[in-house]
Amino acid sequence: MARACFQVLVIPFVQRGEEILYGVFSRSDMDAWQFVSGGGEDAEPPIQAAKREFWEETGLKGQPFYPLESRCSIPAGIFPAEYRANWDENCFVVPEFAFGVRLEQEKLTLSHEHREYRWVDYDTAWKLLRYDSNRTAMFELRERIARGRLAEI
Repeated sequence: MARACFQVLVIPFVQRGEEILYGVFSRSDMDAWQFVSGGGEDAEPPIQAAKREFWEETGLKGQPFYPLESRCSIPAGIFPAEYRANWDENCFVVPEFAFGVRLEQEKLTLSHEHREYRWVDYDTAWKLLRYDSNRTAMFELRERIARGRLAEI
């Protein structure tokens, strides 16, 4: 499969009454906490890539996914050459599409990409997360939940 010129970010969350907990992941290949992320494959649309990446990294399928408006652009040059080899020569930045996913359970099966995961509140997640794009998408998700503005795909 060829890597597509886009990324996905998936924010797992659980609700315990009024409390919302976010699933954050410690990467195996760097000292960074983030949400589930990965790239699209071939002609796969972003939502399919998000569902596939989430399944690959957590072992879970069939949960409701919610698209977010949050986007970021990642410099194409930070991706491995074997990914970029399949991209159009005008792919200078890689868009990242964000999604929330509501879970009923907190037990996940981690892939080799992560050392550990934690369920944490918003403030703790904000402090742990390395990337501002993750923080921005989490802010949007929290606001959508609070205002009843989640739209399932």
